[in-house]
Amino acid sequence: MKKILISTWLLLSLFSHLASAEDAKPSAEALLLKMSEASKTMNYELSYILVRKNSIEPLLYRHAVENQQNLAHLVYLSGPVREVIRRGDEISYIEPGIDPFSIRTGHMVAPLIPLIDSDITALSQIYDFVKIGRSREAGTACQVVRVVPKDGQRYSYVVWIDERTHLPLRADLVERNGEILEQYRTISYAVSDHIATILNGLNTVKLPDVLTLPKPEQAEASWKVNWVPNGFEANSLNRYRMSVTGNIVESQLYSDGLFNFSVYVSKIQTADSHPQVYRQGRRTLQTFIKDSREISVIGDIPPSTAKRIADSITFSSPSSSQGEVTP
Repeated sequence: MKKILISTWLLLSLFSHLASAEDAKPSAEALLLKMSEASKTMNYELSYILVRKNSIEPLLYRHAVENQQNLAHLVYLSGPVREVIRRGDEISYIEPGIDPFSIRTGHMVAPLIPLIDSDITALSQIYDFVKIGRSREAGTACQVVRVVPKDGQRYSYVVWIDERTHLPLRADLVERNGEILEQYRTISYAVSDHIATILNGLNTVKLPDVLTLPKPEQAEASWKVNWVPNGFEANSLNRYRMSVTGNIVESQLYSDGLFNFSVYVSKIQTADSHPQVYRQGRRTLQTFIKDSREISVIGDIPPSTAKRIADSITFSSPSSSQGEVTP
């Protein structure tokens, strides 16, 4: 009897120890916060590929912090020379066919591994973070976390986080039915202060002067978007004239910190205009005809969400009330 009691006590102690060890593991949100911090503060290099349905794009991304200033360099490794350079809050773009330019902003518009520049705390209000388990990527052990929208109206991400450095080594963009739309997969990576020495050379490189962007015109639209998925916030309204057709177009950008979409409204140009839906990978174009206007919703959202946004738009005045703009 005494042996049975001792065995039972040892077994219960083991279960208690395992449960305590499990509870001590970081939560999915804690892992993402560590990933965000590591990607912003460490000196590292990621060599990865962006896999889409019909293409594979190899890229190299280096990041360092030197004299409390963020330095970063993204290089496209195939095709014409394309680079994105960050020095503090100045981002420079070098693209074939256009003059290089720089703008002042804290965010690189480039195919970075997702969630590197995201506000995890803000995203937790509109996304659920779920730990899936452990796996391997780029030859190292990773914790796998799924980032799932609470409302089911947008895509999900599955992220592989290095257990040692907490850098993101892989991210899959996943449709609601489980289909993978894009993959960012690290081939090799390094963490070293030597990378800061390499990127310090960016401080002496002659880059294009920073463009002075005009403040957006304060304009009132005759239309209103009455529904967007929770967490999407609108930027200022833009109004401009198309150079080819002379048609006036109004547009508004919406972002939730992870995905973006834009709404465009203009007069119908031809009598045979009709609704259409076009999708390529993550990008959806939903065109909708209403009250003699053509409404287009374009962005990184599912077609059903784009349609619901377009259907929610209402007009407060006739289409002729659209304001004029300076050509």
